[in-house]
Amino acid sequence: MLVSTRGRYALRVMADLAEHSSEGYVPLKEIAARQEISEKYLESILKTLVRQGLLSGVRGKGGGYRLTRRPEEYTVREILAITEETLAPVACLEDGAQCPRSGGCATVGLWRGLYDAINDYLSSVKLSELRSSQI
Repeated sequence: MLVSTRGRYALRVMADLAEHSSEGYVPLKEIAARQEISEKYLESILKTLVRQGLLSGVRGKGGGYRLTRRPEEYTVREILAITEETLAPVACLEDGAQCPRSGGCATVGLWRGLYDAINDYLSSVKLSELRSSQI
């Protein structure tokens, strides 16, 4: 599994918003400056996170973005699952995949174990832990 720039930036942005959650709505411009991400690219990531209910956004004066829940209620897996096409380490484990060799494949168990370990680990890490560097 290779986490895309989009996924990495989404995690950074969510951690940034968690860190500044007491400030209410945080303007896109401020997030972009702190995270050194172009505003245009950041806006597309934020739209996805808003559409999926992880953030709320308000336009205009005093507007910006904020978390919809407390930081400890988000998992890294949840954020990456929204921004990445897949978290599967191999194509045969992606949702809806139909591999003709799966019944007799000598390596599918290895890949499934890796996939489970990835999901278990990412599900165990909370956004609040990224914010306070507890990992």
